[in-house]
Amino acid sequence: MSYDANKHEVASVTAHSGPERFNYFLAKVADWEEVWSVGDDEGWALSADESGRQLVPVWPAKSFAAACCVDGWANHEPKSISVADWIEKWTPGMSTDRRGVAVFPTPSDSGIVMEPHELANAITEAMEEYE
Repeated sequence: MSYDANKHEVASVTAHSGPERFNYFLAKVADWEEVWSVGDDEGWALSADESGRQLVPVWPAKSFAAACCVDGWANHEPKSISVADWIEKWTPGMSTDRRGVAVFPTPSDSGIVMEPHELANAITEAMEEYE
């Protein structure tokens, strides 16, 4: 079973600052052990930072990801990734591809941009607190 936020929670949390959304992201991901991104039949959605570096956007729940399926991502849909796959497969793959991560972007904010291994470490630490 996956965690999902209701529309009131989506509206409330998306209004928070990037650092506040990051902390919310870590708590939910540590508790539910899944990360969400968006993709279509051609692959996963990517954004970019100011220098053009590709970023993989991630959210803590399906409804937050769905809220960003607008404009260029209108034909994308939320897809879950287990934390184990995120850490063991995605993190090294993103590092090899020199991609970053955009944690909890919103339609009006790019989220917290970080290195894949930094996010993996933060998730691991947050999960250790739940044990």
